[in-house]
Amino acid sequence: MPLLQANRVSLAYTDTGAPPGRPDAPTILFGHGLLFGGWMFRPQIDGLRHRYRCVTVDWRGQGETPATADGYDMDTLCDDVEALIRELDLAPVHFVGLSMGGFVGLRLGARRDPLLRSLTVLNTTADGEPRNVARKYTLFAWIYQLLGPAPLRQQVLPTLFGPDFLNSRRSAPVVEEWSARLSRCSRTGIRKAILAVADHAPIGDELADIEAPTLVIVGADDLATPRSEAERLVARIGHSTLQVVPAAAHTSTLEQPHLVTACLASFLHSVDDEIGDLAATHGSLEGIDHGIH
Repeated sequence: MPLLQANRVSLAYTDTGAPPGRPDAPTILFGHGLLFGGWMFRPQIDGLRHRYRCVTVDWRGQGETPATADGYDMDTLCDDVEALIRELDLAPVHFVGLSMGGFVGLRLGARRDPLLRSLTVLNTTADGEPRNVARKYTLFAWIYQLLGPAPLRQQVLPTLFGPDFLNSRRSAPVVEEWSARLSRCSRTGIRKAILAVADHAPIGDELADIEAPTLVIVGADDLATPRSEAERLVARIGHSTLQVVPAAAHTSTLEQPHLVTACLASFLHSVDDEIGDLAATHGSLEGIDHGIH
């Protein structure tokens, strides 16, 4: 996986490049959830790369991005994304962020609008963590630092994945891959990432500033960020719609990959078609205006 020097840090990313015959295809930039990496969007990339350039980024200390001394807060990660977009000349992008990636995506939408073509957030919230949840995350972070992921696996899995998925044969290879990838990460980096999520600042007051077309996706069985959180987002973001994914919890991209991909494809196509119609209308108006002068 290549590393890009951006915002004074080495960011691991993947890039499919433009699809054959579509050199000007829009880019989808994927931001993953806590304890994962960009690989959690692999099914969506497989389904969408024929029409879009697909780029993933691993947050500091997770996936293949090395741990750093500081900079795990959501504002800094937002700066990391901006630096990546500018270094790779991707703007404007369709940003897709799940959970922690959604925290970053909401900040991008509210504060970096010119960088976005659209915004999709999955299984996320604009609010801070409740105090009892933050305390639990803090405890998990220090246990992880001392003992690694094994002692926490059985406590974390029911939050990440719903019962339908965990009770299915499809879950074993996914859970094993998740566990293997997580075990290769720096314990210090993961601890800092967990603490950053536990202490992330709310951004509800800024949601009205999001102008990009926005899709909010939530798993019907998500315990970490339930449907009520998604409905609160839609109520506060102007151009937004809600999609509930059945038989999925917090890691919907892997639990119901085909449904999530279909939701994304429909939404992104509609945004691109609308942008194309606006561009065509603008071009026609320019022609009329030129004729008058």
